[in-house]
Amino acid sequence: MHDSRRVLPLLALLVCLTGSVAAHDTALRAGVFDPPRAAPDFALTGSHGAQLRLSSHRGKVILLGFGFTHCADVCPVTLSVLASARKTLGDAAKDVQVIYITVDPERDTAQRMHAYLQAIDPTFIGGTGTPAQLARVRKDYGILAGPKTAAPGGYALSHSSYIYLIDRRGALKALMPFGSSPTDYVHDLKLLLQRDKSP
Repeated sequence: MHDSRRVLPLLALLVCLTGSVAAHDTALRAGVFDPPRAAPDFALTGSHGAQLRLSSHRGKVILLGFGFTHCADVCPVTLSVLASARKTLGDAAKDVQVIYITVDPERDTAQRMHAYLQAIDPTFIGGTGTPAQLARVRKDYGILAGPKTAAPGGYALSHSSYIYLIDRRGALKALMPFGSSPTDYVHDLKLLLQRDKSP
């Protein structure tokens, strides 16, 4: 679930775009980082059966999100929107990689994440690891998660729900808020895919 009660240090770099700016086809609809900064790398256990490193996907535009497979509302909606955006891109989608990092390592094994993401879009890659590894990644990206709250079948976790847009060269370019449409993502992905085509 989205938590807007705290302002994260990383987001101090964020300049939110207004509706008038978004009207220009050459401007990203997501809030942009000004100036862009290098996206922190990480090494986690990937749902694809190999080590997951952000830097291994250099040359692609990356959509990076955080959540968990037992999430009842925000995560399924967000992942469905991302899948829809990739489908709309057609052949260009081969240069877009969605990476989804769990905030619930207690339940989210690589195998569980693989099965969960396969049902949404088989190209999506999940990341898990030890609590310490994941806490470090969340800190690097300013992600809030927890505490646990009672929920049917176990527990739920609140967590930051925005999506990072990372360009082909590994730079943090923008931050898309929860509730954005597939059209918003397609617009911004097309712009990023057209820029810096070489890693």
